[in-house]
Amino acid sequence: MPRPIFDAHCHIIDPRYPLIANNGYLPAPFGVDDYLAQTRALSICSGAVVSGSFQAFDQQYLITALKRLGPEFVGVTQLPASVSDAELVSLNEQGVRALRFNLKRGGSEQLDQLENLARRVHEVVGWHAELYIDSRELPNLEARLLQLPAVSIDHLGLSHEGLPSILRLAERGVRIKACGFGRVDFEVAPALKAIHAANPQALMFGSDLPSTRAPRAFEAADIELLCEALGEDGAELALWGNARAFYRL
Repeated sequence: MPRPIFDAHCHIIDPRYPLIANNGYLPAPFGVDDYLAQTRALSICSGAVVSGSFQAFDQQYLITALKRLGPEFVGVTQLPASVSDAELVSLNEQGVRALRFNLKRGGSEQLDQLENLARRVHEVVGWHAELYIDSRELPNLEARLLQLPAVSIDHLGLSHEGLPSILRLAERGVRIKACGFGRVDFEVAPALKAIHAANPQALMFGSDLPSTRAPRAFEAADIELLCEALGEDGAELALWGNARAFYRL
């Protein structure tokens, strides 16, 4: 039996719902059927649908996608600081489990709102905060991020220059998404090994499908690379156990 995979980072792009150009960019459609077709051979049976910058604060596309994908999938949304507790509870009941702050491309509340909003969503509904950020910006933020109740960082932090910060944060419990291998400017395998050594619970695999704006899109070989780098036990954690626990499934 192939090992089950939790896809901790994928996007659904449904043009029936509002899309807002980000820096002049609008993505091509990538619906639930497209996602299922591309992942059918990969043993992905659970995961997290992540809101992109071009989806801003729209929730309907996400709720619709989660209904189609079923209870093994959860949502990562973007929200304004003005969101009510009642809306948080409603979104939680519909499968949303995290709040994303897109500090690299915008489309979400920015750093000045991050700390208060991250604490609030964790207190009200138990969500963690997810950051899309270039790790070169992390050294001045490490102390602040470590004060938050639960945090993950997308795409291995993107930059080789910021890897020391990624490792320090991982040691202290911040989760690191092993996704977007075609986005980073360093060799992936040594970085995976170093993060896993710093904290075996840190890494969470994601396909990053459909890899919008990535220099290289996701390939099935990325999963093989992760398995070779981490070994059987490490790969099982990164492909399944770590994310299942973090997203409370």
